[in-house]
Amino acid sequence: MHKTITGFSKLSKSQKIDWIVDTYFKNNDDAKIILKQYWNSNEKLQQLHDEFIENTITNYYLPFGVAPNFLINGKIYTIPMAIEESSVVAAASKAAKFWLDRGGFKAKVISTTKIGQVHFTYDGETKELITAFNELSQKFYDDTSTITKSMKKRGGGILDIEFKNKTKELDNYYQLHATFETIDAMGANFINSCLEQFATTLKTYAETNLSGNLNIIMSILSNYVPNCLVRAEVSCKVEELTENDGISPQSFAEKFIQAVKIAEIEPYRAVTHNKGIMNGIDAVVLATGNDFRAIEAGIHAYASRSGQYRSLTQASIDKGVFKFWMEIPLALGTVGGLTSLHPLVKLALEMLDKPSAKELMKIVAVAGLAQNFAALRSLTTTGIQEGHMKMHLMNILNQFKATPEEKEQLISHFKTNAVNHSAVVETLEALRRVKHQ
Repeated sequence: MHKTITGFSKLSKSQKIDWIVDTYFKNNDDAKIILKQYWNSNEKLQQLHDEFIENTITNYYLPFGVAPNFLINGKIYTIPMAIEESSVVAAASKAAKFWLDRGGFKAKVISTTKIGQVHFTYDGETKELITAFNELSQKFYDDTSTITKSMKKRGGGILDIEFKNKTKELDNYYQLHATFETIDAMGANFINSCLEQFATTLKTYAETNLSGNLNIIMSILSNYVPNCLVRAEVSCKVEELTENDGISPQSFAEKFIQAVKIAEIEPYRAVTHNKGIMNGIDAVVLATGNDFRAIEAGIHAYASRSGQYRSLTQASIDKGVFKFWMEIPLALGTVGGLTSLHPLVKLALEMLDKPSAKELMKIVAVAGLAQNFAALRSLTTTGIQEGHMKMHLMNILNQFKATPEEKEQLISHFKTNAVNHSAVVETLEALRRVKHQ
Protein backbone atom coordinates (compact mmCIF):
# COMPACT_ATOMS: atom_id res chain seq x y z
CA MET A 1 0.00 0.00 0.00
CA HIS A 2 1.54 3.31 -1.10
CA LYS A 3 1.57 6.08 1.48
CA THR A 4 1.94 9.84 1.65
CA ILE A 5 4.79 11.55 3.48
CA THR A 6 5.21 14.86 5.26
CA GLY A 7 8.50 16.76 5.16
CA PHE A 8 10.04 14.73 2.34
CA SER A 9 12.07 17.69 1.05
CA LYS A 10 13.75 18.06 4.44
CA LEU A 11 15.12 14.51 4.41
CA SER A 12 18.71 13.80 3.38
CA LYS A 13 19.25 12.14 0.01
CA SER A 14 19.89 8.77 1.68
CA GLN A 15 16.72 9.11 3.73
CA LYS A 16 14.73 9.99 0.61
CA ILE A 17 16.06 6.87 -1.12
CA ASP A 18 15.28 4.69 1.91
CA TRP A 19 11.65 5.89 1.88
CA ILE A 20 11.34 5.46 -1.89
CA VAL A 21 12.69 1.89 -1.95
CA ASP A 22 10.76 0.81 1.16
CA THR A 23 7.50 2.20 -0.27
CA TYR A 24 7.67 1.25 -3.95
CA PHE A 25 10.05 -1.67 -4.54
CA LYS A 26 9.81 -5.36 -3.68
CA ASN A 27 13.57 -5.85 -3.79
CA ASN A 28 14.88 -2.95 -1.71
CA ASP A 29 18.55 -3.84 -2.08
CA ASP A 30 18.48 -4.02 -5.89
CA ALA A 31 16.59 -0.74 -6.17
CA LYS A 32 18.99 1.00 -3.81
CA ILE A 33 22.02 -0.30 -5.73
CA ILE A 34 20.61 0.98 -9.03
CA LEU A 35 19.84 4.41 -7.61
CA LYS A 36 23.24 4.77 -5.96
CA GLN A 37 25.37 3.42 -8.83
CA TYR A 38 24.47 6.50 -10.88
CA TRP A 39 25.86 8.86 -8.25
CA ASN A 40 29.04 10.61 -9.31
CA SER A 41 32.12 9.57 -7.33
CA ASN A 42 33.28 13.19 -7.39
CA GLU A 43 31.45 14.63 -4.36
CA LYS A 44 31.61 18.25 -5.51
CA LEU A 45 30.25 17.34 -8.93
CA GLN A 46 27.48 15.25 -7.36
CA GLN A 47 26.54 18.11 -5.05
CA LEU A 48 26.35 20.41 -8.07
CA HIS A 49 23.95 18.00 -9.79
CA ASP A 50 21.93 17.59 -6.59
CA GLU A 51 21.34 21.34 -6.46
CA PHE A 52 20.09 21.71 -10.05
CA ILE A 53 16.62 20.52 -9.05
CA GLU A 54 14.64 19.56 -5.96
CA ASN A 55 14.32 16.17 -4.20
CA THR A 56 17.28 14.68 -6.08
CA ILE A 57 17.83 10.98 -5.43
CA THR A 58 20.22 10.08 -8.27
CA ASN A 59 21.39 11.12 -11.76
CA TYR A 60 19.74 10.11 -15.04
CA TYR A 61 22.37 9.83 -17.74
CA LEU A 62 21.93 10.39 -21.48
CA PRO A 63 24.63 9.53 -24.03
CA PHE A 64 26.68 12.54 -25.11
CA GLY A 65 27.83 12.11 -28.72
CA VAL A 66 29.26 14.26 -31.47
CA ALA A 67 28.52 14.72 -35.17
CA PRO A 68 31.64 15.94 -37.05
CA ASN A 69 32.20 17.54 -40.48
CA PHE A 70 29.51 20.22 -40.37
CA LEU A 71 30.48 23.04 -42.74
CA ILE A 72 28.41 26.07 -41.69
CA ASN A 73 29.00 29.44 -43.36
CA GLY A 74 32.48 28.30 -44.34
CA LYS A 75 33.49 27.09 -40.86
CA ILE A 76 33.86 23.44 -39.80
CA TYR A 77 32.07 22.34 -36.63
CA THR A 78 31.84 19.17 -34.61
CA ILE A 79 28.38 19.37 -33.04
CA PRO A 80 27.69 17.91 -29.56
CA MET A 81 24.43 15.99 -29.15
CA ALA A 82 22.82 14.57 -26.00
CA ILE A 83 20.13 12.04 -26.93
CA GLU A 84 19.05 8.46 -26.23
CA GLU A 85 17.65 7.54 -29.66
CA SER A 86 19.66 5.24 -31.93
CA SER A 87 20.73 6.52 -35.37
CA VAL A 88 20.18 10.24 -34.72
CA VAL A 89 23.87 11.11 -34.33
CA ALA A 90 24.80 8.80 -37.21
CA ALA A 91 22.18 10.41 -39.46
CA ALA A 92 23.38 13.92 -38.61
CA SER A 93 26.98 12.91 -39.30
CA LYS A 94 26.00 11.33 -42.62
CA ALA A 95 24.12 14.46 -43.71
CA ALA A 96 27.06 16.65 -42.68
CA LYS A 97 29.44 14.52 -44.76
CA PHE A 98 27.05 14.55 -47.75
CA TRP A 99 26.89 18.37 -47.82
CA LEU A 100 30.55 18.92 -46.95
CA ASP A 101 31.55 18.57 -50.61
CA ARG A 102 28.48 20.42 -51.90
CA GLY A 103 29.02 23.84 -50.34
CA GLY A 104 27.97 23.01 -46.79
CA PHE A 105 25.18 24.66 -44.84
CA LYS A 106 24.30 28.35 -44.93
CA ALA A 107 22.59 29.92 -41.92
CA LYS A 108 21.57 33.41 -40.88
CA VAL A 109 19.70 34.98 -37.99
CA ILE A 110 16.70 36.98 -39.19
CA SER A 111 15.58 38.48 -35.86
CA THR A 112 16.13 37.97 -32.13
CA THR A 113 13.33 39.67 -30.19
CA LYS A 114 11.28 37.95 -27.48
CA ILE A 115 7.90 38.61 -25.90
CA GLY A 116 6.58 38.88 -22.36
CA GLN A 117 3.11 39.76 -21.12
CA VAL A 118 1.31 41.08 -18.06
CA HIS A 119 -2.17 39.58 -18.06
CA PHE A 120 -4.81 41.48 -16.08
CA THR A 121 -8.52 42.17 -15.81
CA TYR A 122 -10.29 45.48 -15.31
CA ASP A 123 -14.01 45.99 -14.76
CA GLY A 124 -14.09 49.73 -15.49
CA GLU A 125 -13.96 51.77 -18.69
CA THR A 126 -11.29 50.85 -21.27
CA LYS A 127 -10.59 54.54 -21.90
CA GLU A 128 -9.35 54.84 -18.30
CA LEU A 129 -6.77 52.12 -19.01
CA ILE A 130 -5.66 53.85 -22.19
CA THR A 131 -5.09 57.05 -20.20
CA ALA A 132 -3.27 55.08 -17.52
CA PHE A 133 -0.99 53.40 -20.06
CA ASN A 134 -0.10 56.72 -21.69
CA GLU A 135 0.75 58.26 -18.33
CA LEU A 136 2.79 55.22 -17.27
CA SER A 137 4.62 54.62 -20.55
CA GLN A 138 7.89 56.16 -19.36
CA LYS A 139 7.49 55.01 -15.74
CA PHE A 140 7.52 51.37 -16.84
CA TYR A 141 11.05 51.96 -18.15
CA ASP A 142 12.12 54.06 -15.16
CA ASP A 143 10.91 51.54 -12.58
CA THR A 144 12.83 48.71 -14.27
CA SER A 145 16.06 50.66 -14.75
CA THR A 146 17.96 48.70 -12.07
CA ILE A 147 16.85 45.41 -13.67
CA THR A 148 17.77 46.47 -17.22
CA LYS A 149 21.04 48.25 -16.42
CA SER A 150 23.39 45.31 -17.13
CA MET A 151 21.39 44.08 -20.12
CA LYS A 152 21.41 47.56 -21.69
CA LYS A 153 25.20 47.69 -21.36
CA ARG A 154 25.37 44.53 -23.49
CA GLY A 155 23.06 46.05 -26.11
CA GLY A 156 19.76 44.55 -24.95
CA GLY A 157 16.81 45.61 -22.87
CA ILE A 158 13.13 46.50 -23.26
CA LEU A 159 12.35 47.44 -26.84
CA ASP A 160 8.65 48.20 -26.67
CA ILE A 161 5.58 48.01 -24.41
CA GLU A 162 2.06 47.88 -25.85
CA PHE A 163 -1.40 48.00 -24.27
CA LYS A 164 -3.74 45.37 -25.72
CA ASN A 165 -7.51 45.17 -25.35
CA LYS A 166 -8.54 41.50 -25.42
CA THR A 167 -12.09 41.93 -24.12
CA LYS A 168 -13.61 40.59 -27.34
CA GLU A 169 -11.97 37.24 -26.61
CA LEU A 170 -12.45 37.24 -22.82
CA ASP A 171 -14.50 39.55 -20.61
CA ASN A 172 -12.50 42.32 -18.90
CA TYR A 173 -9.18 40.89 -20.13
CA TYR A 174 -6.25 43.16 -21.08
CA GLN A 175 -2.49 42.84 -21.59
CA LEU A 176 0.76 44.68 -21.38
CA HIS A 177 2.63 43.14 -24.34
CA ALA A 178 6.37 43.82 -24.13
CA THR A 179 9.19 43.12 -26.58
CA PHE A 180 12.73 42.37 -25.34
CA GLU A 181 16.25 41.86 -26.65
CA THR A 182 18.34 39.63 -24.36
CA ILE A 183 21.56 39.25 -26.44
CA ASP A 184 23.44 36.06 -25.37
CA ALA A 185 21.10 35.13 -22.51
CA MET A 186 17.93 33.13 -23.05
CA GLY A 187 16.56 35.87 -20.79
CA ALA A 188 13.69 34.21 -18.93
CA ASN A 189 14.60 35.58 -15.50
CA PHE A 190 15.35 39.03 -16.92
CA ILE A 191 12.05 39.21 -18.81
CA ASN A 192 9.97 37.89 -15.92
CA SER A 193 11.57 40.35 -13.48
CA CYS A 194 10.74 43.25 -15.79
CA LEU A 195 7.17 42.03 -16.24
CA GLU A 196 6.57 41.69 -12.52
CA GLN A 197 7.77 45.25 -12.03
CA PHE A 198 5.43 46.44 -14.82
CA ALA A 199 2.60 44.73 -12.93
CA THR A 200 3.56 46.41 -9.66
CA THR A 201 3.77 49.82 -11.35
CA LEU A 202 0.36 49.32 -12.98
CA LYS A 203 -1.29 48.03 -9.79
CA THR A 204 0.08 50.91 -7.70
CA TYR A 205 -1.25 53.44 -10.20
CA ALA A 206 -4.65 51.72 -10.34
CA GLU A 207 -5.16 51.86 -6.58
CA THR A 208 -5.35 55.66 -6.56
CA ASN A 209 -6.19 56.63 -10.14
CA LEU A 210 -8.73 54.17 -11.52
CA SER A 211 -12.40 53.89 -10.64
CA GLY A 212 -12.75 50.15 -11.34
CA ASN A 213 -11.05 47.05 -9.97
CA LEU A 214 -7.78 46.04 -11.65
CA ASN A 215 -6.62 42.49 -10.95
CA ILE A 216 -3.19 41.23 -12.05
CA ILE A 217 -3.62 37.62 -13.16
CA MET A 218 -0.01 36.79 -14.04
CA SER A 219 3.22 38.17 -15.47
CA ILE A 220 5.23 35.77 -17.64
CA LEU A 221 7.40 35.53 -20.74
CA SER A 222 6.11 33.73 -23.83
CA ASN A 223 7.91 30.73 -25.30
CA TYR A 224 6.30 31.58 -28.63
CA VAL A 225 9.04 33.62 -30.31
CA PRO A 226 8.06 34.10 -33.98
CA ASN A 227 10.35 37.15 -34.13
CA CYS A 228 13.40 35.27 -32.89
CA LEU A 229 14.04 33.56 -36.21
CA VAL A 230 16.92 31.73 -37.85
CA ARG A 231 17.17 30.32 -41.38
CA ALA A 232 19.27 27.33 -42.43
CA GLU A 233 19.63 25.98 -45.96
CA VAL A 234 21.58 23.79 -48.34
CA SER A 235 21.67 23.87 -52.13
CA CYS A 236 23.49 22.32 -55.06
CA LYS A 237 22.97 21.47 -58.70
CA VAL A 238 20.53 18.61 -59.12
CA GLU A 239 23.16 16.48 -60.87
CA GLU A 240 25.30 16.66 -57.72
CA LEU A 241 22.66 14.77 -55.71
CA THR A 242 24.51 11.50 -56.19
CA GLU A 243 25.27 8.70 -53.68
CA ASN A 244 21.63 7.58 -53.69
CA ASP A 245 21.47 3.92 -54.70
CA GLY A 246 19.06 2.93 -57.43
CA ILE A 247 17.69 6.39 -58.22
CA SER A 248 18.88 9.18 -60.51
CA PRO A 249 19.68 12.63 -59.06
CA GLN A 250 16.68 14.18 -60.84
CA SER A 251 14.27 11.49 -59.60
CA PHE A 252 15.68 11.73 -56.08
CA ALA A 253 15.23 15.52 -56.02
CA GLU A 254 11.64 15.29 -57.29
CA LYS A 255 10.70 12.53 -54.85
CA PHE A 256 12.35 14.42 -51.97
CA ILE A 257 10.40 17.60 -52.79
CA GLN A 258 7.17 15.62 -53.03
CA ALA A 259 7.84 14.20 -49.55
CA VAL A 260 8.23 17.73 -48.17
CA LYS A 261 5.04 18.88 -49.91
CA ILE A 262 3.12 15.98 -48.35
CA ALA A 263 4.27 17.18 -44.90
CA GLU A 264 3.11 20.69 -45.79
CA ILE A 265 -0.51 19.62 -46.36
CA GLU A 266 -0.91 16.45 -44.25
CA PRO A 267 -0.75 17.01 -40.45
CA TYR A 268 -0.36 13.30 -39.65
CA ARG A 269 2.83 13.26 -41.71
CA ALA A 270 3.91 16.76 -40.64
CA VAL A 271 4.10 15.81 -36.95
CA THR A 272 6.49 12.91 -37.63
CA HIS A 273 8.38 14.98 -40.20
CA ASN A 274 8.95 17.76 -37.66
CA LYS A 275 9.72 15.27 -34.89
CA GLY A 276 12.70 14.21 -36.96
CA ILE A 277 13.84 17.83 -37.16
CA MET A 278 13.53 18.08 -33.37
CA ASN A 279 15.74 14.99 -32.98
CA GLY A 280 18.62 17.15 -34.17
CA ILE A 281 17.53 20.37 -32.50
CA ASP A 282 16.73 18.95 -29.05
CA ALA A 283 19.97 16.96 -28.91
CA VAL A 284 22.10 20.10 -29.40
CA VAL A 285 19.85 22.25 -27.21
CA LEU A 286 20.19 19.73 -24.38
CA ALA A 287 23.96 19.34 -24.85
CA THR A 288 24.39 23.14 -24.62
CA GLY A 289 22.32 23.53 -21.45
CA ASN A 290 19.26 25.15 -23.02
CA ASP A 291 15.56 24.53 -22.41
CA PHE A 292 14.40 22.00 -25.00
CA ARG A 293 10.79 22.06 -23.71
CA ALA A 294 10.54 25.78 -24.42
CA ILE A 295 12.13 25.28 -27.83
CA GLU A 296 9.72 22.44 -28.66
CA ALA A 297 6.66 24.44 -27.63
CA GLY A 298 7.70 27.51 -29.61
CA ILE A 299 8.65 25.62 -32.76
CA HIS A 300 5.50 23.50 -32.86
CA ALA A 301 3.36 26.60 -32.32
CA TYR A 302 5.22 28.22 -35.23
CA ALA A 303 4.48 25.17 -37.39
CA SER A 304 0.77 25.83 -36.72
CA ARG A 305 0.77 29.56 -37.38
CA SER A 306 -1.30 29.20 -40.57
CA GLY A 307 -4.08 27.49 -38.64
CA GLN A 308 -2.90 24.02 -39.66
CA TYR A 309 0.14 22.12 -38.45
CA ARG A 310 2.66 21.99 -41.32
CA SER A 311 6.21 21.03 -42.26
CA LEU A 312 8.92 23.31 -40.94
CA THR A 313 11.14 22.62 -43.95
CA GLN A 314 10.67 23.46 -47.62
CA ALA A 315 12.37 22.30 -50.82
CA SER A 316 12.46 23.35 -54.48
CA ILE A 317 14.20 22.99 -57.82
CA ASP A 318 14.88 26.26 -59.62
CA LYS A 319 16.91 26.44 -62.86
CA GLY A 320 18.55 23.11 -62.15
CA VAL A 321 19.43 23.94 -58.53
CA PHE A 322 18.03 21.89 -55.65
CA LYS A 323 17.38 23.92 -52.49
CA PHE A 324 16.29 22.70 -49.04
CA TRP A 325 15.68 25.18 -46.22
CA MET A 326 13.96 25.97 -42.95
CA GLU A 327 13.07 29.03 -40.89
CA ILE A 328 12.37 28.37 -37.21
CA PRO A 329 12.09 30.35 -33.97
CA LEU A 330 14.90 29.64 -31.50
CA ALA A 331 15.34 31.47 -28.19
CA LEU A 332 18.73 30.27 -26.95
CA GLY A 333 21.35 31.39 -24.47
CA THR A 334 25.08 30.92 -24.09
CA VAL A 335 25.36 32.70 -20.74
CA GLY A 336 23.42 32.11 -17.51
CA GLY A 337 21.56 29.02 -16.33
CA LEU A 338 23.34 25.69 -16.81
CA THR A 339 25.71 27.18 -19.39
CA SER A 340 28.04 28.35 -16.65
CA LEU A 341 27.37 25.49 -14.18
CA HIS A 342 27.25 22.12 -15.92
CA PRO A 343 30.78 20.91 -16.79
CA LEU A 344 29.64 19.07 -19.95
CA VAL A 345 27.72 22.12 -21.13
CA LYS A 346 30.90 24.17 -20.78
CA LEU A 347 32.77 21.58 -22.86
CA ALA A 348 30.01 21.53 -25.47
CA LEU A 349 30.13 25.30 -25.87
CA GLU A 350 33.93 25.29 -26.00
CA MET A 351 33.76 22.56 -28.68
CA LEU A 352 31.59 24.99 -30.68
CA ASP A 353 34.20 27.75 -30.20
CA LYS A 354 32.21 29.52 -27.46
CA PRO A 355 29.42 30.77 -29.73
CA SER A 356 27.23 33.80 -29.16
CA ALA A 357 23.49 33.13 -28.88
CA LYS A 358 23.11 34.07 -32.56
CA GLU A 359 25.86 31.67 -33.60
CA LEU A 360 24.29 28.91 -31.53
CA MET A 361 20.93 29.59 -33.21
CA LYS A 362 22.58 28.91 -36.57
CA ILE A 363 24.27 25.71 -35.39
CA VAL A 364 21.09 24.31 -33.82
CA ALA A 365 19.00 25.13 -36.90
CA VAL A 366 21.54 23.40 -39.14
CA ALA A 367 21.45 20.29 -36.93
CA GLY A 368 17.67 20.17 -37.37
CA LEU A 369 17.87 20.65 -41.13
CA ALA A 370 20.57 17.97 -41.43
CA GLN A 371 18.47 15.52 -39.46
CA ASN A 372 15.45 16.13 -41.69
CA PHE A 373 17.53 15.74 -44.84
CA ALA A 374 18.92 12.44 -43.60
CA ALA A 375 15.44 11.15 -42.68
CA LEU A 376 13.84 12.16 -45.99
CA ARG A 377 16.77 10.78 -47.94
CA SER A 378 16.31 7.40 -46.26
CA LEU A 379 12.53 7.45 -46.55
CA THR A 380 12.58 8.20 -50.28
CA THR A 381 15.34 5.71 -51.14
CA THR A 382 16.11 2.66 -48.95
CA GLY A 383 13.35 3.20 -46.37
CA ILE A 384 13.86 4.35 -42.79
CA GLN A 385 14.15 0.93 -41.15
CA GLU A 386 17.27 -0.38 -42.86
CA GLY A 387 19.59 2.15 -41.26
CA HIS A 388 17.60 2.64 -38.07
CA MET A 389 17.39 -1.05 -37.19
CA LYS A 390 21.10 -1.58 -37.76
CA MET A 391 21.74 1.20 -35.25
CA HIS A 392 19.12 -0.36 -32.96
CA LEU A 393 20.84 -3.75 -33.11
CA MET A 394 23.05 -3.03 -30.11
CA ASN A 395 20.03 -2.09 -27.97
CA ILE A 396 18.41 -5.47 -28.75
CA LEU A 397 21.64 -7.33 -27.97
CA ASN A 398 22.02 -5.51 -24.66
CA GLN A 399 18.39 -6.24 -23.81
CA PHE A 400 19.11 -9.97 -24.14
CA LYS A 401 22.46 -9.68 -22.31
CA ALA A 402 24.61 -10.73 -25.25
CA THR A 403 28.26 -11.33 -24.41
CA PRO A 404 31.03 -9.41 -26.22
CA GLU A 405 31.70 -12.53 -28.34
CA GLU A 406 28.00 -12.88 -29.23
CA LYS A 407 27.78 -9.17 -30.12
CA GLU A 408 30.75 -9.47 -32.45
CA GLN A 409 29.24 -12.45 -34.26
CA LEU A 410 25.76 -10.96 -34.61
CA ILE A 411 27.03 -7.57 -35.78
CA SER A 412 28.99 -9.40 -38.48
CA HIS A 413 25.94 -11.51 -39.39
CA PHE A 414 23.59 -8.53 -39.74
CA LYS A 415 25.93 -6.57 -41.96
CA THR A 416 24.45 -8.61 -44.81
CA ASN A 417 21.05 -9.55 -43.34
CA ALA A 418 17.92 -7.52 -42.60
CA VAL A 419 17.62 -6.47 -38.97
CA ASN A 420 14.38 -6.87 -37.06
CA HIS A 421 13.69 -7.76 -33.45
CA SER A 422 12.57 -11.36 -34.02
CA ALA A 423 15.44 -12.07 -36.43
CA VAL A 424 18.00 -10.85 -33.90
CA VAL A 425 16.45 -12.90 -31.07
CA GLU A 426 16.22 -16.05 -33.21
CA THR A 427 19.83 -15.70 -34.40
CA LEU A 428 21.08 -15.11 -30.86
CA GLU A 429 19.16 -18.11 -29.53
CA ALA A 430 20.48 -20.33 -32.36
CA LEU A 431 24.02 -19.19 -31.59
CA ARG A 432 23.55 -20.06 -27.93
CA ARG A 433 22.10 -23.50 -28.75
CA VAL A 434 25.11 -24.32 -30.91
CA LYS A 435 27.45 -23.11 -28.18
CA HIS A 436 25.87 -25.39 -25.56
CA GLN A 437 25.67 -28.52 -27.69
